[in-house]
Amino acid sequence: MFRTKLAVAVLVSVSLSNGGDISCAAEDQTGWTRLFNGKDLSGWRQFPVPPSSAAGSSDTWRVQSGEIVCSGKPTGYLITNQEFENYVLRLQWRWGDNIKQMRGPNSGVMVHVVGEDKIYPKGIEAQLASTRAGDFWSADGFRLKVDEARRDARQPAHYWRIKVNEQDEIERPLGQWNDCVITCAGDTVRVAVNGFDVNVGTEAECSEGRILLQSEGTEIHFRNVELKSLQ
Repeated sequence: MFRTKLAVAVLVSVSLSNGGDISCAAEDQTGWTRLFNGKDLSGWRQFPVPPSSAAGSSDTWRVQSGEIVCSGKPTGYLITNQEFENYVLRLQWRWGDNIKQMRGPNSGVMVHVVGEDKIYPKGIEAQLASTRAGDFWSADGFRLKVDEARRDARQPAHYWRIKVNEQDEIERPLGQWNDCVITCAGDTVRVAVNGFDVNVGTEAECSEGRILLQSEGTEIHFRNVELKSLQ
């Protein structure tokens, strides 16, 4: 359930696949609630805290053409003010236009985030890093049961995504939009990327918390950040 009640506004119809117009409506007729209104960063806060600026924008996080644009510097995050549980989160991301100058494009989405602000707080990360989208990272010791065969022997907090085809190719070419869907149902967390189910974990130590978008060295754009309650 939502920690605070979300108002139901004008009904709108939006498709993730066609990148339709961003609306400020809180909820559309299918029950999806927009966490990003397409105009400013209302409902979110930044860490590290930026110098005072209009509508919460900063050199790290800003809104441009209906998208959240993250410069990737400094390392940090954009985090919801609210906590959520039992929901489906969907969003789109793409790497910045200067991708050719970047090495190892990296970012992620974290759910069930709790505790104090730091790099990075306790929670589970759905990796968005290029060629590794859908991997799990357990931040700050967050406990989640994942198939041990996919645990990274060098990084115990890292679990590889499920291989879905021979080439293990699920991400679209750099610069194009990708779809990410994270389902948090009770103590289970599932991740799908571009229509492929790529990870699942159970027995999460916490089944509610904030949602976080990472700033991790690479320019990244987010849009169509929406949530639907499962209750």
